[in-house]
Amino acid sequence: MRILITILVCGLILCSSKALEKPNILFVLFDDMGYGEPTSYRSTSLFKTPNIDRLAREGMHFTDAHASAASCTPTRYGFLTGRYPHRIGQFGVLSTFSPPLIPDTRLTIASYLKKNGYTTACIGKWHLGMNWDRPKTKGKNKTKEKLKIGEKMTGGPNAIGFEYFYGFTHARNIQTVIEQDTIVREVKPVENQPLMIARAVDFLKEQSSNKEKPFFLYFPMCPPHKPVVPAAEYVGKGGGGGKGSYGDWVYQGDSMLGQLLDTLESTGLANNTLVLVSADNGAAGRDYPPLRDNKGSIYEGGHREPFLAKWPGRIKPGSTSDQIISITDIFATCSEIIGVPLPDNAGEDSVSFLDCLFGKQVGPFREASVQQSGKKAFAIRKGKWKLIVHGDNKRELFDLNLDLGETNNIIRTHPQVAAELASLLQSYLDRGRSTPGKVQPLEYKISLDEIRFKKK
Repeated sequence: MRILITILVCGLILCSSKALEKPNILFVLFDDMGYGEPTSYRSTSLFKTPNIDRLAREGMHFTDAHASAASCTPTRYGFLTGRYPHRIGQFGVLSTFSPPLIPDTRLTIASYLKKNGYTTACIGKWHLGMNWDRPKTKGKNKTKEKLKIGEKMTGGPNAIGFEYFYGFTHARNIQTVIEQDTIVREVKPVENQPLMIARAVDFLKEQSSNKEKPFFLYFPMCPPHKPVVPAAEYVGKGGGGGKGSYGDWVYQGDSMLGQLLDTLESTGLANNTLVLVSADNGAAGRDYPPLRDNKGSIYEGGHREPFLAKWPGRIKPGSTSDQIISITDIFATCSEIIGVPLPDNAGEDSVSFLDCLFGKQVGPFREASVQQSGKKAFAIRKGKWKLIVHGDNKRELFDLNLDLGETNNIIRTHPQVAAELASLLQSYLDRGRSTPGKVQPLEYKISLDEIRFKKK
């Protein structure tokens, strides 16, 4: 009997130990930040990004990381679900009254971590749709209607795993602040981001009182997306990287990241927190050579992003990775970290890059990666090769090792490479997943050869 009790006690201690080993996870998402804006990514940049650069020194920065799309809403869907947004036919962005994109039946990174003992919160920009509790009107353009204090919604962050939400629908509605499911105040646009970062800092401080329970904080900020409304303390301090106040707005976003990092340090949470930082798509209307084009484009400037990671004692400070990763891969990475596998019908396009973070990965960690643009163009990336299939079926092939600027289409001289990549992409589209596992039902069927997009 004593032996049995000893075994049970040891088992409980072991389980408790494993729970304590789960790291806190903080994901900070910039909005419309170009690959060449942080000085740690482009030495000639005139923007001031001391905290992004600080992360590059204290952790790892990736040189070949990508958003799952070249625009806002689809990328956020990809991050939360670990699934490419074209699987639901989502290529564009949502408006204030758009219904939710993610059903409460789908496992998300938030609901997954919540089920595995995490306190979960989203503070900032949502942009994935909500159902508003208001009577339907006829003959009116709902996009022109205004939300009012006290109005309630469903289908937002709380419905898919976030225990706490404080934020706004999207950048064009930044003045309306929502807490949980209710509009709680109207503010001037310039007041919004200071409110968001203050609430995020408070959340971290609250978590420091119960360090035995890990947390997941998703902080999707507004900078440097419009409206460009830097707070007074940042005006004139952002450097010469942007016209007017744009540089100040970038600087304010970087400062908010710094406040989160400083709070982790001051509360003693930093040593057990994995910090991930990236952006949802390229800069709007701003090219940063040698990358071609910018936000909305299937070329590299549309979706190649800064991506940084810090985890004291686990990630080597000042390290660099050239691995091809995607924001979509964060879900599977979290799964490997806590040791609970994802079911077949979740994270279908997510592959863990944990070994990349630890500097242990030798060779590619996934077969290929897929990006998309708002014009229903696809890109599949495998090693140095990148095939683009445009919405009109025009195709381009680039060797990014030799031609990062995508100036020389070599599809005529390498037709077999292009054909193999197109076949691989079509197989991903047909199987409902790009990872090993059970084939998943299609919600949206896409045929590359015929360029047909059809909802199932």
